[in-house]
Parts: sequence; C-alpha cells; structure tokens
Amino acid sequence: MYRARDRLEHSDWLDRLDEAGAELDLSESTRSTAGELFLTHVPDADRSKPAVAAASLYAAALITGEERSQPTVAEALDVSRLSIQSRWKEIMADAGFQPPSW
Repeated sequence: MYRARDRLEHSDWLDRLDEAGAELDLSESTRSTAGELFLTHVPDADRSKPAVAAASLYAAALITGEERSQPTVAEALDVSRLSIQSRWKEIMADAGFQPPSW
C-alpha cells in the first residue's frame, strides 16, 4: 500500500505513465490502474523507476484486457523489454492477479 503523499511525491512519474498510456491508446481506467500499481511498487532507487513504471503499465493493460506487447510498452516509456519482462509478473501477483503462464 502507499500513502496519499506518495501520489504528490511521484506525480512526475504518474504523468509519464498517463502520457505513455495515452500514446498506446489505453483507457483512462487502465492508466489509473497502472498508476496504482506503480505507487504500490515504487522503488527507492531513481534508476529503477522507469522499469517499474513500464512493468506497471504492461500489467495494468493485461489486467484490464487492453493488452499491448512488451516492446510497445517499453518503447513508450523508453526502457528495454527485459526491464518489463523481469518485473511484470511480480507486480500482477502482488496485486492479487494470476499472471498468465505463456
């Protein structure tokens, strides 16, 4: 869980997530879910935040049924596909969802 002040503290990242989601033509609901996932998993290290943001957006798209490919999401947030691949399952599982096994 995150605190209300985390939303203010990480507002730049939430804006980036929203912009990337809009670029990928994802619904507001999916973009909001991505923000919630990000805030719940935001790392302390700044260098890890882009990867967690991308993995959160990818996981949110899966959760809401608006699937996008890992390379597409990675490009929208300027990270490598491997950054998403190594984090998205944990984010989904922590949110209470069963990640697909493909």
